[in-house]
Amino acid sequence: MPLPAGVYRADHVGSFLRPKEILSAREKLDTNGISAEELRKLEDEHIARVAQAQLDAGIRSVTDGEFRRAFFHIDFLQHLAGVERQGSLSSTNVTTHGMMPPKVVVVDKLGHPNAIQVDDFNFVESQIAKARTAGSATGAATCKVCIPSPTMVHFRGGRESISTEAYPALEPFFEDLVRVYQEEIADLYAAGCRFVQLDDTNLAYLCDEGMRKEAAQRHGDPEKLTKQYAALINAAISKRPKDMVVGIHLCRGNYRSQWFAQGSYEPVAEVLFKELDVDVYFLEYDDARSGDFSPLRHLPENKIVVLGVMSSKKAELDDKADIIRRLNEAAKYCPRGLDQLCLSHQCGFSSTAEGNDLTEEEQWAKIRLEVEIANEVWGSEA
Repeated sequence: MPLPAGVYRADHVGSFLRPKEILSAREKLDTNGISAEELRKLEDEHIARVAQAQLDAGIRSVTDGEFRRAFFHIDFLQHLAGVERQGSLSSTNVTTHGMMPPKVVVVDKLGHPNAIQVDDFNFVESQIAKARTAGSATGAATCKVCIPSPTMVHFRGGRESISTEAYPALEPFFEDLVRVYQEEIADLYAAGCRFVQLDDTNLAYLCDEGMRKEAAQRHGDPEKLTKQYAALINAAISKRPKDMVVGIHLCRGNYRSQWFAQGSYEPVAEVLFKELDVDVYFLEYDDARSGDFSPLRHLPENKIVVLGVMSSKKAELDDKADIIRRLNEAAKYCPRGLDQLCLSHQCGFSSTAEGNDLTEEEQWAKIRLEVEIANEVWGSEA
């Protein structure tokens, strides 16, 4: 059975280490030392390079590296009407670097006045086209657009982060949230996008015993919340055309090589695999904190898992033999074995602007090793 369009045996979650020039320029933007137009021009230059670097390394699912974002979720969500970033989150979970991301607060009715990712998509598409013309891109290549899951507007703040004036009851809030996502996905499709990846920390956090307790305090029964979130995501993507592929990445936290959640996928596995209407799952499995592979027994025959058994958090290369062993171990739980699996690192290399604790050279060495392993395991299919 062929892979869904835009899914590759050697795949990745989306973000790459930000060039120092972009980080410096963004600081200047904050102090009025550079214009937004100048910053975007600089981002364009570096995104052109990272798109080509992905192709050169053998990656065919091409992203902009999330170079235009400081946070994987906030820089998208704050473009929705009615959404603001305010203050910082609080949590009982310890952060070794002392950073908590800003809060996303709903201050008014949600709206989608303009397409958020279409211009960014078009730019990456133009770079893929240039590479094909120049002969530096061979074979299939897809521009993947990564956007935060709609659950990111609700989970961390709950009722307290949603205006009671705009939404005295939550049902209209969820209806509007679904609508704005449907509109963004429709705009992306009209522009030519055929692969959207939803980045979701919250279903992964509901695998963590401590975070489940926190969620219960904010939202009630975590099992009901898991089903509610599956229904929310399903509604948000329900109007996508049949030839648009949707994936979801379950992230357990990725800030300067730090993680935040642990625990087996078992608490959410049945809902995740049997009720969520996505085509492909990007799952973190880089170490023991993610549990064993047994939750994959719930995987339907028509879906794919991009198995994140490699690590973007450490500088040293993964052991090839160990990665191949783990792929084969995971395959035992899948109805169609290795045919339903692909390979990636557990997360991106830079979910926030700070990035993980490795160099760009080490990052690309890890990507090249991933492609090498995929070619060895799946041959020409990679």
